[in-house]
Amino acid sequence: MALRFFNTLSRSVEDFQPLEDGHVRMYTCGPTVYNFAHIGNFRAYIFEDLLRRHLKFKGYHVTQVMNLTDVDDKTIRGAREKGVSLREYTKPYVDAFFDDLRVLGVEPVEYYPAATDHVQDMITLIHRLFERGLAYQSDDGSIYFSIAKFPAYGKLAHLDVSGLKAGARVAQDEYEKENVADFALWKAWDEADGDVYWDSPWGRGRPGWHIECSAMSMRYLGESFDIHTGGVDNIFPHHEDEIAQSEGATGKLFARFWLHCAHLVVDGRKMSKSLGNFHTLRDVLTRNYSGREIRYILMATHYRQSLNFTFEGLDAARAALQRLDEFILRLQGQATGEEPLTRLPIWAVEAKTRFADCLDDDLNISGALGALFDMVHAGNKAMDAGAFAAEEIWGVLELLDEWHQVLGLLRPEEESVDPKALAILELREQARKAKNWAEADRLREELTVRGWTVQDTAQGPKLKKV
Repeated sequence: MALRFFNTLSRSVEDFQPLEDGHVRMYTCGPTVYNFAHIGNFRAYIFEDLLRRHLKFKGYHVTQVMNLTDVDDKTIRGAREKGVSLREYTKPYVDAFFDDLRVLGVEPVEYYPAATDHVQDMITLIHRLFERGLAYQSDDGSIYFSIAKFPAYGKLAHLDVSGLKAGARVAQDEYEKENVADFALWKAWDEADGDVYWDSPWGRGRPGWHIECSAMSMRYLGESFDIHTGGVDNIFPHHEDEIAQSEGATGKLFARFWLHCAHLVVDGRKMSKSLGNFHTLRDVLTRNYSGREIRYILMATHYRQSLNFTFEGLDAARAALQRLDEFILRLQGQATGEEPLTRLPIWAVEAKTRFADCLDDDLNISGALGALFDMVHAGNKAMDAGAFAAEEIWGVLELLDEWHQVLGLLRPEEESVDPKALAILELREQARKAKNWAEADRLREELTVRGWTVQDTAQGPKLKKV
């Protein structure tokens, strides 16, 4: 089956082919590091991680860029309120973001450019827009993009700009469709910016939010690339303005495919601090849910469908993963000897085909997970009936390992086992070898009291947290 994605630009599902054979170049709108990222943000990052992993699974070499917005209206305001430098303010949130990605099993991308390290690239891009007659300077020294001079403006968000008032401007980084206007490329310094400014040909100032992503994406991926991703709230104004700046400067197609992740709501309502349903990843982890369980719930709904996040849903994610872990442990317990030549039973072949076809179809994750759990059901039945040859068991284990490369879910998180528990496990194994069953049972009970269960497999005893 051909790989297909829904392209926001065309509002249709299209066959995907990269501009360069075998190589996919992808840009992901990363965090604005003014606070801890919330679970809605991570829903988008996990969708983008699934996309990246599936492209690699298909055999593509992937070059992905995720920016860090460390200078904008929000970060400057936060630094000023705390009385610290911009870098002192943003660094803890940058560090926390990378910690959170590791907890969720998100693969590192190739480049994480920070806006403050690429201001000269932004100044150069603004120069190009001046040369093409698309930029102008306002009375206060700020530089704006003239959308009236870019006829394609509005093509991503499907805006009608025919009634736009000539010369209307908006200085804020974020604004609504009804306020469409010329947007800021460079913001002249004012007192609210404090010591945050750079020298430019137009005087002291700082880049606008939208020019940051245009400059950094083209710096690392070239003037045209394959995929640009983000949340639906990025479509306007951010991505619309990126297209205008980039294509206005180069005269070339900016990004071929635009993929956008739908909103996350909590208990059916928009996430809001005033409603008490605003959750960072750290908030959820303190309720004793694991990063793997959170990854599952954030991944399991198709990226273009709104996700209703509930703690009951997290409990269901935990149960689904436990069912999967038990199946894998059961397989491992029956996988004897050295790994032989492998083959798949017919029901696993069918699941393998369904899994790949579903993900090829605009990342249909619910269909792919359905194929996975149908295989778990069929595999358990085969083991119950004793109708599972050794080479088939090894084949299914091999297939699950392949699928883990795509889902990032199929291996239990490494559990930190305290040395005392390991010592008790060793004593129990010695008692078993001596056929001292009473002592072995006593030591198993001691491990249970400590919060561990013992699972005896063909590869030896393993500890699992209760």
